[in-house]
Amino acid sequence: MPQLSVVIITYNEEKNIATCLDSVKEVADDIVVVDSFSTDKTKEICLNKGARFIEHVFEGHIQQKNWAITQAKYPHVLSLDADEALDETLKKSILTLKNNWQKDGYYMNRLTNYCGHWVKHCGWYPDKKLRLWDSRKGEWRGVNPHDKYELFEGDKKSGFLKGDILHYSYYSVEDHYKQVEYFTSIAAKAYYANGKKAPVYKLIVNPVAKFIDHYLLKLGFLDGMSGYRISRISAYATYLKYKKIRNLYQSNGSTI
Repeated sequence: MPQLSVVIITYNEEKNIATCLDSVKEVADDIVVVDSFSTDKTKEICLNKGARFIEHVFEGHIQQKNWAITQAKYPHVLSLDADEALDETLKKSILTLKNNWQKDGYYMNRLTNYCGHWVKHCGWYPDKKLRLWDSRKGEWRGVNPHDKYELFEGDKKSGFLKGDILHYSYYSVEDHYKQVEYFTSIAAKAYYANGKKAPVYKLIVNPVAKFIDHYLLKLGFLDGMSGYRISRISAYATYLKYKKIRNLYQSNGSTI
């Protein structure tokens, strides 16, 4: 039976980290939290919960998560964000799996709580994630801040587990806007560095397309006011990302 390390990265997560840690204590043989120098009570809470707590300079979501894996005691890793927790069904699935591990990695669904409402549409559910794997068989990739774990070519045997990761994303609409501001700045810098252009039409067409996709095509209207807000803010985030890309080109005297 493989032993399992749970790996979590944090920064000022005193609101969420206790729930996360409590949810994994039944399945974990090792819990390591890699923190980028929190200024709140994150460290105190983690130590009180018995987690190993390591501080490391944050160089990007992908870089931090890949470095955090190197701190795990065991190669079999469950990766969670600090605002996530396992539901009871997923806990049972993982405990069963530990007695019969057969694949290189395992997917699971993520269910997001938005201002007290569990979101079932808008493209937010089932939101399948690869979060449990043999760390010798893959790595975190993607474009910051949108990281994703990928298995190496030739090591792509994956399974699926019943149950949900419970994602406590935003406690208020203001929290959502703050994260949009933060994430779009990171994304704009990453896209600019990769030479991605931002013609004017993308500031108009892409946000409208995003709203239609989330609210109509992905049935966001069935989530009521939460679905409308998510769709509207997602459209705004798309606009803001391209605007920031344009600003970077203009400030550096480059052709957009």
